[in-house]
Amino acid sequence: MTVHFLELTGLPLKDTFLNSVEKKGKRLLNFMTTVCADKTKRVLETAIKLKFLRGPLEGSSGDIKDMVLLILSYFNEKEEHLFHYVEETCLANEVQVEGLPVTPCIIVCGTCCYGARQFMLSIDGKIVNDQISNFTTAICLMFGSYYCLNIHYPVDLGSTLEFLQRCFFNINPERGTKVETKKNKKQLTVNPRVLTLIADLADHEWRQTN
Repeated sequence: MTVHFLELTGLPLKDTFLNSVEKKGKRLLNFMTTVCADKTKRVLETAIKLKFLRGPLEGSSGDIKDMVLLILSYFNEKEEHLFHYVEETCLANEVQVEGLPVTPCIIVCGTCCYGARQFMLSIDGKIVNDQISNFTTAICLMFGSYYCLNIHYPVDLGSTLEFLQRCFFNINPERGTKVETKKNKKQLTVNPRVLTLIADLADHEWRQTN
């Protein structure tokens, strides 16, 4: 998948994401846990919950988990549309696939993303990879599958995925979106909520450095 993603986009999947996290991750977390948490009750509740779940030993992987979950919270998109939780010792053939979405989904072997040592990727209700050892790889493979398999972003995750696309995977078309269209609803060229978050984050960074 990583090879095909590179051929399609000209970008190395995991390296692009990690380089962006290194440059922007801490600033995004700071913005979410201060400015956004002060304005939005849901973001504040998520930030408090993540601080409790993370504990003192989580490193950079914890930052990435916080980042993804806070973005979901900011856009008011449900965690269960992206993550499906199973028992820590669950094997691929034991996953109840009937409960999986048809769009790419990360299966977390554990009660939460923190502390989980194994992840799986499902697409179209089928386990396509059951040997993912870390959260970062799981996020990258999940995102990459939308491009490699030409899948539209589901409406329920559209803002989160488009923000990751533009801010962390550096895919920034001036027009067009991968979010699936709803019947009788006008298709916007770029998600305005995504553009607002990107602009607010840039403004926050400018204020922090001046």
